[in-house]
Amino acid sequence: MIPIRPALAADVEAISVVRHAVRENMASREELAARGITQASVAASFSADSRGWVAEAEGRIVGFSIADRADASIFALFVLPEFEGRGLGTKLLDLAVAWLRDEGAGDIWLVTGEGTRAAGFYA
Repeated sequence: MIPIRPALAADVEAISVVRHAVRENMASREELAARGITQASVAASFSADSRGWVAEAEGRIVGFSIADRADASIFALFVLPEFEGRGLGTKLLDLAVAWLRDEGAGDIWLVTGEGTRAAGFYA
């Protein structure tokens, strides 16, 4: 079993490595920065309206999710390709949804690419 724990601001660099290693929904650091998503902004969000969770295996972060209570959204959920199919995405999503519900969220939303494996996962 791969343990999952709350994410810390110190995890953001490793989270970024996972984010940029995915097969779908790829975005460069420059593209994310243009949308205001940087390592600094993600770290700062953990002390404001966001919470995250990380899955750790082999001494490194291999998956993560981040939920944002300000807009009741799943901000991010990514798993390294070599760790897909082990139930990590489901566990990370469940933690994010449970936290949003505890924070009073009704409808929870997210954005992902149409026709992607991620869209099938969320459906």
